[in-house]
Order: sequence, then C-alpha cells, then structure tokens
Amino acid sequence: MQYSEEDLNRAVKEGIFSAAAVDEFRGQVASATDSPAADEEHFKLIGGFNDIFIVIACGLLLFSSFSVLEGVNTSLGYLVFALLSWGLAEFFVLKRKMALPAIMLLIAFVGSITGLSHSLLSLETESGAMLAATLSVIAAFVHWQRFSVPITVAVAVAASVGLIISSLITVFPDMDSWLSPVLFICGILVFAFAMRWDSSDRTRVNYRSDVAFWIHLLAAPLIIHPIFTGLDILDGEQGLWRMGLVILLYLLLTFISVCIDRRVFMVSSLIYVIYALSGLIDRYGMVGSSFAFTGVFMGAMLLLLSAYWQPVRKLLVSHLPSSIQSSLPKVKYT
Repeated sequence: MQYSEEDLNRAVKEGIFSAAAVDEFRGQVASATDSPAADEEHFKLIGGFNDIFIVIACGLLLFSSFSVLEGVNTSLGYLVFALLSWGLAEFFVLKRKMALPAIMLLIAFVGSITGLSHSLLSLETESGAMLAATLSVIAAFVHWQRFSVPITVAVAVAASVGLIISSLITVFPDMDSWLSPVLFICGILVFAFAMRWDSSDRTRVNYRSDVAFWIHLLAAPLIIHPIFTGLDILDGEQGLWRMGLVILLYLLLTFISVCIDRRVFMVSSLIYVIYALSGLIDRYGMVGSSFAFTGVFMGAMLLLLSAYWQPVRKLLVSHLPSSIQSSLPKVKYT
C-alpha cells in the first residue's frame, strides 16, 4: 500500500509520528529517488477509480433531485441541492478523505448557493451579481472551515473577483473598456496571494502547496487573457511585431513558471502562442501546414524543458536575489 502526504500529515497530527521523524523520512525518500518533492508539483486529485465512481453517483443524485424539485419550486431545488452536497461531503470528505468527490461537492455546494440567491431575489442585474458573489464567498468560507478542501480558497478568491467586477460595474456602468485592465490587476493580486501560500510551504509537503496550486490556476488566465486579447491576436491581427511580442511574453511567462515551479502559466498561454506562430508561418507561405509545424515545434520545446526542468530551475533561480529565492520552492543543488 502507498501512503500519501496527507496520510503522513494526519499521522503527525494524531501523534502517531513526530514531525521531525516524518521530515527525515521525506528527506530520505527524496535522496533515494534523486528528486525533491518541491520539483514534482504534486497535488491530490484522484485516489483511484472509486473516486470517479463516487463523483458519478453523487452527480446523478444531486441533479436528479434538483430536476424533480425544480418543477415544484426552483429555490427549493437549489436548497436541497446545497443540503445534499453538504451532507455527502460529511461522509466522503470528512470520513473517506476522497479528493475528487471533495472538489465536485464543493463546487456543487457553492454553485447551488449562487443559484439559490438568484432564484430567491430574481435579480439579473449587477446588484444581483454582487449579492450572488457575496454569498458565494461566504459559502466557500463556511465550507473551508468545515472541510478544508484545498480548491476552496481558489473558489472563494474567484467569487471575490466576481464581487469586485460586479461592484465596479454597478458604480461605473460604462467601464467596459476598463474591464481587461481590472482583470489583469486582479490577476496580479491573486498571483501574489498564491505566492504567499507557496512561500509558506517551500518543500511542498502539506496542504498549503495544494491550495497554492489552485490559486495559481485561477491567477494564470486572469493575467494572461487580458494581455493577449489586448494585442488582438485572436481577432485576426497578425502583424509581425505582434507575433514577436507574443513570443517574448511567452518566454517571460516560461521564465516565471520555471522560477516558481508551476507549469500553469505556460499551459494557460499556450493557445495564444500556437495561434501566433501558426499565423507567422502562414505569413511566409506554409499555408495548411502551419498548425502542424507549430505543434511539432512547441511540443518538442515543452518536452525538452520538462526533461531538463530541474537543471534549468537551478540555473535561473541561482541568479535571482536571495530575497526572492527565499520565497521560492527549494531547488536541489548537487
């Protein structure tokens, strides 16, 4: 039987092992495999096919119950949906410690609270969105206090961003042109918040690393989408200088990804880079083969970077100021 980091942390909490003994064990395993935990970017998503089975069963129960009760009263349907989500989490999250059902039941609970707020107040305006976002933040906070599912913090942050956007639109109805800059600023703040969680677990051995992963997953599109859409790349603007700028931005995001040891920024911006490079190849006469050539090039580069991720990290991080290095995941120096 294999034991997860969560199992070891629980054993320490219950007094079965000492924290020092578990840390020594982790160090021994990392040395034996020649790969420190911080460089693997682990996060718990699925423990086995039983997780998928439980998610399917929970989904059938929740959505079937909602469909039956929606015909009677929509608010009642959402209320029962929320109560069932919470009740199922009491067993499958608290008792069984199942990761994938925990994520699904959290999203179901917060989503049902959002739907309940809309159905009760029948507000399809900015004020309704504000109230729904506020209740979503509260629901996520209450869920976190009870179940401590790592993705919960990211869900609460996403709801908070929604609350900020809806509040600004309520106060400034004509701020459509400022929406992308606001999202970008929110993305930077969310990224900084994610780095706070990351810096509190530099060896990535407890739940804080999982929390940081999900927040980074939220921060990446908030930062990347406003930047690349501002260049009108997806709207057919394929000037040479735009293509060059997209590539430079991707290199910068790759640098950040390697330094913080998170692949999410590279993945989030990949579609923009592939589109830009395809347009560049099209421009020079290789119409029809541009996407294939781009895929081959990008795939080869990503695989090469993955194979030498640790040496590249070591090289880049070693040239950063010590104050920055102290907040980044540890690098194994040999």
